[in-house]
Amino acid sequence: MAQKTIRGNEALAKQIKNRRNELGLTIEEAAARAGVGTKTWCRYEAGESIRTDKCKGVCKALNWRVLPDQETEDFDALTVQEYKNHEAWSSFLEEMFGDVAAFAFAVGSDILLDHIKEDMRELSSMPAGSHVGQINCSCLAGSLPEQFLMQYDYQFLYQMKCALIKLRTCAKAGLSMSAHSVLEELIIYLCNEEASALIELNGGISGTEDDDAACYDGWVFDLFGDMDIITVLYSDEYLNTEHIYHYSHWMKQQFYTE
Repeated sequence: MAQKTIRGNEALAKQIKNRRNELGLTIEEAAARAGVGTKTWCRYEAGESIRTDKCKGVCKALNWRVLPDQETEDFDALTVQEYKNHEAWSSFLEEMFGDVAAFAFAVGSDILLDHIKEDMRELSSMPAGSHVGQINCSCLAGSLPEQFLMQYDYQFLYQMKCALIKLRTCAKAGLSMSAHSVLEELIIYLCNEEASALIELNGGISGTEDDDAACYDGWVFDLFGDMDIITVLYSDEYLNTEHIYHYSHWMKQQFYTE
């Protein structure tokens, strides 16, 4: 499913360019602040559309609360119903944790997959062994656990992409979405984080069975059975090679296996 966009126009493009110049930013600096590539930023200044999940970064780069003439209510509302036929909609998540969980994985996995592919494109033109921390404006560098930054090279991103596509296939087939490895836990967690940011940008979602559900994202930890992904991977604890959450074990099948 295509990502929703804010339709570009000449006036908006001019405002973006003028604001960048007013702040004394180069295109490269503005793109890095926004978390997009320089070519993508150039398209914004040429009047092309801006995906809604990128708008927050553009506003951050230019010190705007919202895009000019684009108040929150002008964004197309996110609705659960339109995603029911999404290729990554999980009937398993819907049944176990509600439609918001299925919605979050479907939407978030679209965004995460796009981020992975964008960083892979950047790394493919860099020397072998380069990692996402060396990309001028990586989509993933700030999202992945800090301790293992230099491990996130092209090969890792390829493994991450394959694991995400496998999870999306399981979702479509209605199979269990239980994570069997740290990498799968990490992917599901990041999908929800991306979805949560998009939901916040759009002022929530409509069409849920429970009005309170739109604010609930604890389904991820209910699915995992713990919060180790946060308390271990995203903490200041140093992990040695024997720890199950050390990078060397991320691809191993460790959880919910017989």
